Amino acid sequence: MSEQKSQPLALPNFKGDVFYLTDEILETGIQASRESSRKRMIYPIQRTQNDHVQRLINFLQPGTYIRPHYHPLKHATETIHVMQGSLCFLVFDDEGAITDGYYVQSGTAGSVIDIVPGVWHNFVVLSEDTVLIEFKKGPYDKHTDKVFAEWAPEEDTDEANELLKKWEDGLSKL
Repeated sequence: MSEQKSQPLALPNFKGDVFYLTDEILETGIQASRESSRKRMIYPIQRTQNDHVQRLINFLQPGTYIRPHYHPLKHATETIHVMQGSLCFLVFDDEGAITDGYYVQSGTAGSVIDIVPGVWHNFVVLSEDTVLIEFKKGPYDKHTDKVFAEWAPEEDTDEANELLKKWEDGLSKL
């Protein structure tokens, strides 16, 4: 776990009046996700964590484990647009059973997901160098942003790797 803690979870917030997504930014984020032990990197394009709309570009590699969670605040609707690559978005019941799975591929009509607060979810990354952007009402507070599922292991554990493998193996049944 010490290796994870020594690596950044996110790139620094964008500075400036106007953000333009460039090939250089994409390559920087993708490279950071490849080098991360978590196999993902976030690039916050909101100027501060106190902004009223959180905008995050996520760079993801297959094998990243995202612990199932929900957003408890009534205003915390989350919208995700897969810009590059593919993933399988998973929805769970309160005991951890998968109740829905949706394949998301960039460049298709199905590349956008919108989740209301209180829905257990995560996703399994299917393609190398997957990039998505998420939007959620802010400000961001790590203590109230999400509730992690007690039935799912923490990141960077053997149990998390086993659960991710189970999900990956079960995707063909969705």
